[in-house]
This record gives sequence, C-alpha cells and structure tokens, in this order.
Amino acid sequence: MPRVDPAPTYTMRQLAAFVAVAETGTISAAAERLHLSPSALSSALTELERALKVQLCVRRRSFGIQLTRTGESVLVRARALLQQAGELESDALGTGGSVSGPIAIGCYPALGPTVLPSMIAGFTRENPDAQVEFREDTQNRLQTHLENGELDLAIAYDLDLSPQLRTVPLAVREPLIVLGAEHPLARSERPIHLPDLAEHPMVLLDAPPSTKHALDVCRAGGFIPKVAYRTANFETARAFVGRGLGWTLLLQRPKMDVTYEGLEVVVKTIASPVVPSVHVVLAWHQNTRLSRVARAFIEFVSPPEPAQ
Repeated sequence: MPRVDPAPTYTMRQLAAFVAVAETGTISAAAERLHLSPSALSSALTELERALKVQLCVRRRSFGIQLTRTGESVLVRARALLQQAGELESDALGTGGSVSGPIAIGCYPALGPTVLPSMIAGFTRENPDAQVEFREDTQNRLQTHLENGELDLAIAYDLDLSPQLRTVPLAVREPLIVLGAEHPLARSERPIHLPDLAEHPMVLLDAPPSTKHALDVCRAGGFIPKVAYRTANFETARAFVGRGLGWTLLLQRPKMDVTYEGLEVVVKTIASPVVPSVHVVLAWHQNTRLSRVARAFIEFVSPPEPAQ
C-alpha cells in the first residue's frame, strides 16, 4: 500500500511571502517587510504557485503585482492558515493567553450605529492587540462574505439566515411604526392598528432583510402597503417620515425622536396584528475554523449563563 503523506508541498514562509506581496502590491515592498531580498521573495512566490499548480498573480514590471481571481481566493485561506500557525506556536510556547491579530466583522447598516460601536470599544479596551476591521452591507451579502471567508463574524437580524450559520443572541427588537408629527394617526396615544395605515403612503427601508420583513408584517395586517419611497438608509427613512412623505416600519429606535433636520417623528408600537419580536445575533459559518481573536469576541459579546 503506498504511503500517504498529508504534509502540503508549500511552506508557511511561501504563504507569508504571498500575503506580503498581496498586501503591499510590489515584490520590493513585500521583501522589505519580510527582511528578504527581492529575488528570494520572488522565488518563494514562484515555488508557491508551482506547489499549488495555479497562477496567483500577474507580475508587471511598471505596475506591480495584480492578483488573479484564484489568487484572491487563496489570499483569504493563506491569511487564515498563517493566523492558525501563529496561534499553534504561541500555544506550544505557553503564551496563548494573549488575544491579538486581525478580525473582520460585518454588520447590517441599521445596526451599525446602535450595536457595533460599544462592542468594538469594549472589546479593544480589553484586548488592545486585536485589530478589528468592519464592513457594513446588506444581510444577504454578509452571509456570502461569511461563506467565502472574507468575514469572520457578522452582526445581523435573525431573519432568513442560512442554516449553515451558527449564532449567539445579542439583543431583541420590537417592530415599530414611525410617523411624522403631523400625521393624523400620530395624535392618538394608543398603539397603531396596522390596517389603519393601508391607505397612507409608506417609506420602505429597502435593505434585505428589512424589505421582506416590513412587507410580511403588512401582509399579516391584511394589506399591501402603498410604497411611495424606498431607501436603503435607516436615517433617510426617518427623514422622509419627518417631512410628512409617509410612514415607515423599523426595528431600530434612536435615543432622540427627531431627524437630522430637527423634525419630530412619533414612534408607536403595533396593537394588531401580533408581530413577533426579532433577535439581533452574532453569526459565523459553521465550517469556519475561528481564530483566537474571533473566539474571544464571541465570548465577549455572549450573554452570561443564567444562574442555577
């Protein structure tokens, strides 16, 4: 029976050379970063391509290095492997208590102003050697970024999430109706019966999954809303409402019930139909091998276990 050798044909040094070239854009800059000669770094890159049997980049003498599509994909995996290798070494040396290194976190835009800042501030205060990068995007694109390894974690609503994602709860949000101060239904102190808004124009927060959620809530109320305006921006929706251009349904409530223009908006709960609350979660792909810094972030934001 032939011997099966599980060891890869590439080395960590070759991966480090490739990552340095990808991040700096030139052979000379990457060589300077790694304290190598340009010829040695170029050779390491060539050997990596030979080992993987793919072209990772195009070398242009006057324009530096440009990654191929395969190179862009390999770059994500190479960074993860180097991070894991560094953690293995520190664990073996008994220095694994320190949380350091990069972490890429995605966030649904409407949650960015209300959830993300306090988390990053608290986490980096406890772990000053962690480098947090974040990206705001629609929830469907955040899921894609988690699947392909461009993001380690993502903060999102627990709406239409892939079953391949693992999550921990962060908060609970109740659907709310936002009206302009001059809206005829704003004067009542009672919660809103959603069907009462059926004939009034709506400003739709058009950013998945909020789009589908808002329309589903209206359907539960027995009507299809008259959408007058659409926006992917949470504050733009409130600004339109403040100008009397329609009502909207949101899951986020700012501390101040005024728009950027200083116009008052009125926030009301929904009396009927009964609308379920929505959880805000931290998500990651179940097949991702989480780095120490990602595991530390999950532990930092996870709610404490209930007392027995």
